[in-house]
Amino acid sequence: MGWAGAKRERPGLWVPVLAVLLMGVCQAHPIPDSSPLLQFGGQVRQRHLYTDDAQDTEAHLEIRPDGSVRGAARRSPESLLELKALKPGVIQILGVRTSRFLCQRPDGTLYGSLHFDPEACSFRELLLSDGYNVYRSEAHGLPLRLLPSDSSSRDPAPPGPARFLPLPGLPPAHPEPPGMLPPEPPDVGSSDPLSMVGPLQGRSPSYAS
Repeated sequence: MGWAGAKRERPGLWVPVLAVLLMGVCQAHPIPDSSPLLQFGGQVRQRHLYTDDAQDTEAHLEIRPDGSVRGAARRSPESLLELKALKPGVIQILGVRTSRFLCQRPDGTLYGSLHFDPEACSFRELLLSDGYNVYRSEAHGLPLRLLPSDSSSRDPAPPGPARFLPLPGLPPAHPEPPGMLPPEPPDVGSSDPLSMVGPLQGRSPSYAS
């Protein structure tokens, strides 16, 4: 009896070997950063950053096409921002309309850049107890502040709003399709209040009021 015959007579010897091989291949591995206590890498949020100061000045942070950063009284396409997590507690801020990253110079002034610089464009996000957030440059440690609307870009950043409330970036509402007009109330004084007979020309004179 050759090797082929012995293999046919004792097929059960291969079962344990196959089981061991399959167990080695199918070992489970943990998913990186799968803990719910960790922030998801690459998490993206679309927000409008709203702020107010001691003089009750309301403003939404805007990154404009020319790279300037200012505050606007109302939300606008330039104030819709994309906040993306770089690592736990650190984010980058991108203008959705202008595709410019929010960056900060060593003197604290803000500007929008078409290129991401990790040193100038990374901000540490701190959640306050009142729901507002504070953002600080990870490299310089300076808070994110808006310049007053009447300030020149050459002036150093003066004290200003530093607390921001991230408002959800809701998509623009689509106009509702025109619907059917509601039916007019029946004329209870008419001999045909439900208009079942038809126009006046086809009416019998007996139905005339």
